[in-house]
Amino acid sequence: MSAPTTHHPIILPWNDVLPTIHETAFVAPSSVVIGDVVIGHESSLWFNVTVRGDVHEIRIGARSNIQDGSVVHVTRERFGTYIGDDVLVGHMATIHGCELQDGSFVGMGATVMDGAVVEGGAMVAAGALVSPGKIVRKGQLWAGTPAKYIRDLKPEELESLPKGTAHYANMAQQYRRMLSGGQG
Repeated sequence: MSAPTTHHPIILPWNDVLPTIHETAFVAPSSVVIGDVVIGHESSLWFNVTVRGDVHEIRIGARSNIQDGSVVHVTRERFGTYIGDDVLVGHMATIHGCELQDGSFVGMGATVMDGAVVEGGAMVAAGALVSPGKIVRKGQLWAGTPAKYIRDLKPEELESLPKGTAHYANMAQQYRRMLSGGQG
């Protein structure tokens, strides 16, 4: 079986600043990365993700994954976007001018707005809207529109967070091999 026909992701400079993508990171062919963006070791941007560092900086740490259809953007002259290590961002999420600390989780279709912080080991539920400036504390689950504190995470939920990022880091390497003509 021959390798599938693919194209490369769109990687563009903005004001002469080109994104910096670690050689072990996976950026899916249909993704777009623009401007002042740094993507760390073994992180992954899945299909149809847009990461647009055009009016401020975006930093994505190691082994973090931004899943299909998500948008990562910034706030002009106010807030960059900072995604730590081992962060999981679910499908179709919007991450805008905020901070997702190491080991945090943002569910599918959730939105985290300007100046908000999701602390390490915290979880934002699918479809939630974290309003500007809110802080989701470590070990907490927030849900709703606007998002509010629901409860503390259970021990098994906290234990599952690193498993999700490890799974995506492994999948990203399989996709890198497949898209380069090797086996998945």
